[in-house]
Amino acid sequence: MIFRTTPIGGVVVVEPERQEDARGFFARTFDANVFGEQGLDPAVAQMSTSFNVHMGTLRGMHFQAAPAEEVKLVRCTHGSIFDVALDLREASPTRLRWHGVELSAENGLALFVPRGCGHGFQTLEPESEVLYVMSTPYVPGAGRGVRWDDPAFEIEWPDPPTGGRVMSDRDAGYGDFEV
Repeated sequence: MIFRTTPIGGVVVVEPERQEDARGFFARTFDANVFGEQGLDPAVAQMSTSFNVHMGTLRGMHFQAAPAEEVKLVRCTHGSIFDVALDLREASPTRLRWHGVELSAENGLALFVPRGCGHGFQTLEPESEVLYVMSTPYVPGAGRGVRWDDPAFEIEWPDPPTGGRVMSDRDAGYGDFEV
């Protein structure tokens, strides 16, 4: 695995190293020991999948409040997404900054999102499937979010396809972030 740092401390793009032959390829996508050696929390408590019918579907920006904060490793297993990590950590020098990367079944990349960061994505193709590996089980009372288009963050989402974005009322209805 190749670990690429980003401008946001602790947010890392993980690229599998493919071993190819006539059958196709094999690649390690997670190894707790290697993640630990990289200083990344390797805990796994839950895995979830999100299937998104429409191109332009936007999910996020989500996080869990303390003490249920979670680490996420996000991979697109079918289709493609624009994936975003948003630094919401109080003491971070990159607080309120974001980093986005295209994750696709073709490129095999994953995004490691540390505790204290929000996460969201927009689908770039119909029928995109996203796999989440999380360090902490989902705690309904700890689920939080910030608005995807909040001017405090200035996230540069891809232009929506014809028909606009598809999102839940909850995600569309978050209020302004209080700095």
